[in-house]
Amino acid sequence: MAQVVLDSTITCPVCGHRKDESMPTDACVWFYECEQCKTVLRPKPGDCCVYCSYGTNRCPPMQQSGSCCVGQAR
Repeated sequence: MAQVVLDSTITCPVCGHRKDESMPTDACVWFYECEQCKTVLRPKPGDCCVYCSYGTNRCPPMQQSGSCCVGQAR
């Protein structure tokens, strides 16, 4: 099994601001506020969390099993 990457860089689709973040291993992140423009990001349709939509790496559950962690929102 490949090693799970826990770091991801989120890029705001509104202002382009980038921020390095550490992803939780036990839950999806459904809301993320851009620290620059204050836009609240939500997953794109078909994605389980903001890391899958706007990050450089998919969330740990998707990396491990290819399935999201619905019902465990953070």
